[in-house]
Amino acid sequence: MTGLTAVLAGATGLVGGECLRRLLASPSYARVIVVTRRELGPDVRHEKLREVVVDFARLGDVKPRLRGDHVFCALGTTIRKAGSRPRFREVDCEYPLRFAQLALENGARHCSVVSALGASRSSPFFYSRVKGEMEERLRQMGWPSLAILRPSVIAGERAESRPLERLGEHLLRFAPATWRPVAASEIAATMIATALREPAGVTVFESHDIGK
Repeated sequence: MTGLTAVLAGATGLVGGECLRRLLASPSYARVIVVTRRELGPDVRHEKLREVVVDFARLGDVKPRLRGDHVFCALGTTIRKAGSRPRFREVDCEYPLRFAQLALENGARHCSVVSALGASRSSPFFYSRVKGEMEERLRQMGWPSLAILRPSVIAGERAESRPLERLGEHLLRFAPATWRPVAASEIAATMIATALREPAGVTVFESHDIGK
């Protein structure tokens, strides 16, 4: 495939940043639309790049600009950074769903989204329940092609400090494959490779399958 347009949310994060770098370098994509709360800055400049700066609570205002072939969602925060459980749910569930729905209505054919290991609407853990709800509602949208990635701790150099995740990354390095940290670069590579295949229906990548 060539001449494709990618629409990416979460480009300022670890996985999203890797996605952006790979999408801009890929000959398959002619345009990369980044939806972001703030401008990426002067260090990120490319002839393919188009920025849509918007408050995610008002995504509907920019719906006409969320038009592409493949959608990549790497939105995510922590409960501590969000400040409350309702705010965390908004960022990690409602925003990805709204983003995906608008892009689907605009004719996108594939969506790749970062979820989390253990995501389940019936989980006893709030974080996992939110991710599970997001997955379930994405499935109900009826995407022609949907890829859900469920990484364990995500490894890589973050712009922001997340000491608990860094500790978890070190502690789980020698754990069983299911729990080992997954490099952000491998997650991004799997998202893009899957998008280019556009497999029909829903494809779920458990943590140990990512990058394989």
